[in-house]
Amino acid sequence: MKHALAITAALLVLAGCEIQGGEPVTRTEIGSKSEERVQLRRQASACEVATFEGVPLTHCVADPAKHAIATVLADPEGTLYRSLKTYGAALGEQARVVAFATNAGMFDGEGKPIGYYVEQGERLKELDRSDGQGNFYLKPNGVFFGTGGKWEIRTADSFFANVGARPQFGTQSGPMLVIDGKLHPEFQDDGPSRAIRNGVGVDAEGKAHFVISEAPISFGQLARYFRDELKTPNALYLDGGVSALWDPVIERLDNGASIGPLIVVTKRATASP
Repeated sequence: MKHALAITAALLVLAGCEIQGGEPVTRTEIGSKSEERVQLRRQASACEVATFEGVPLTHCVADPAKHAIATVLADPEGTLYRSLKTYGAALGEQARVVAFATNAGMFDGEGKPIGYYVEQGERLKELDRSDGQGNFYLKPNGVFFGTGGKWEIRTADSFFANVGARPQFGTQSGPMLVIDGKLHPEFQDDGPSRAIRNGVGVDAEGKAHFVISEAPISFGQLARYFRDELKTPNALYLDGGVSALWDPVIERLDNGASIGPLIVVTKRATASP
């Protein structure tokens, strides 16, 4: 697959320069390390621990000056990865260029995207603006997409009306968490529905913020964290109980229920000053 070739190319440049629904995932830090070593690794990670309204979170930042973003679904033979663990194992030494990865938009029983999905400029699923049941159809839903170092989040209707050129990557999910600085109109401040959840938002500087809760959180709490703490005018819910994160730096690899498409953030060979 073209994405695997792109990672291989990035790895060679670096060397020359010097995973909807399901059971909660298992979160682990692999190996026995001293606290000092763990702290050093955390400082080098693109992710940090945070707390909002008493809920522990992990917050990862993709910076266009330092990172590239891609969506990934299957191996070169077309077999869906279905987990971060399987994807990481397939990369082997190429995993060195991965800053972090997480589950992308929602998916069907086979693990295929149920909404708009683009990988390496190839559209594998069209935009879905129909009505239905479940979180995906809690309108407005939206699309996280980008080309090069420009990343955006738009509602599905805004994407349909305003985006003409096909992006390099794109994934549709729902509901939107924050829309032009306002919370989704169906959210309560702290509603009764609580689960392990994750989402993505893009701030005014163009950085993409990925957040995954380490304990059950309501939609309203997660949305307010993006709006009030991360200052992202638009943010998109990715998924619930299957939410998972791979952070190679601290050797965290969440593994649990099968997931669908992935969002992979890789380190650029050269970063802007």
